[in-house]
Amino acid sequence: MSASLHPFRSHSQPARRIEGVIFWAFRLATYFVLACGLAVFANIFFKGGATVFQARAPFVNFTFLTEAPESLYVFEWQGRKVEMGDREFREFRERNPEAAKVKTESYVYSAGGIFPCIVGTVLLVIGSMAIALLLGVCAAIYLNEYARDGRFIRFVRLAILNLAGVPSIVFGLFGFGMFVIFFGWNVSLLAGWFTLAFMVLPVVITASEESLKAVPRGFREGSLALGATKWQTIRKNVLPYAMPGILTSSILGIARVAGETAPIMFTAAYVVRDKLPWDVERSLDFFFQGVMALPYHIYVVSSKIPQNEYTEKVQYGTAFVFLAIVALIATSSILLRSHLRNRYKW
Repeated sequence: MSASLHPFRSHSQPARRIEGVIFWAFRLATYFVLACGLAVFANIFFKGGATVFQARAPFVNFTFLTEAPESLYVFEWQGRKVEMGDREFREFRERNPEAAKVKTESYVYSAGGIFPCIVGTVLLVIGSMAIALLLGVCAAIYLNEYARDGRFIRFVRLAILNLAGVPSIVFGLFGFGMFVIFFGWNVSLLAGWFTLAFMVLPVVITASEESLKAVPRGFREGSLALGATKWQTIRKNVLPYAMPGILTSSILGIARVAGETAPIMFTAAYVVRDKLPWDVERSLDFFFQGVMALPYHIYVVSSKIPQNEYTEKVQYGTAFVFLAIVALIATSSILLRSHLRNRYKW
């Protein structure tokens, strides 16, 4: 073979220079994306941290984390500027009848806290991911372990891939029509759970099926050769080793479910709700009631009310807490995945 046709011959200098330019273009693009992401997170961290944390003891703004949203009243009293939440302001006027004539400025959702939003977000994430993992893993087991490759199965897989690209607003309208109106669940936790679960189901099915495929075929054949049934083989020899990959899909699902606003806006979220989800007369009422949620609260405070310095604090503080909760739930899934991976490492 001549030197000019050798497949491993050295590239010419111009080709090497072009390759170097392309390499650095890709590298700089990656660094630019990372820098933009860090800038966004840093902005939320510093501005939101100023709302959640404070310079004086106990250093954490427990009012913001443990109370419900309120209107903020700002007024002049005895020569100084006073800021009070709705309940505190009513008590103040009862103690000081002359304060009834004081000129006040009110700012909605700018006082109190976001505790009902935190509770609603956690409930929506846990409930929807439980449904999505149950249905998604069962579907993945059928597609990978039981179904025979054919036109119908290929159509199902194509439909799953197409569903992964459907906008969240479409899932919201679907959930509104199916669960809220047709099933008569109204705006409730249950309607929100199933809407969010169906939205993230394609991701869970695809990742779970890939995890099942990654388990060596010898595990199945050895188990079947020893007399185990198909289901015993799947339950004892396949699922435990595929579980770390399945939990990876749950991490991806949590990140999407927790941040969606459009689906819960139609099916589960209220702007304001006085009672917490467990304050019900009957146990079944827990599932058929709406909740407040952090992403919807951010949407309302950011776009549906007049903007000012007080609402900005609430916006960034809510975003900070929201990111912290998502990170906490995702970290729990990562730790569980690592534990299972070390336990079933082959």
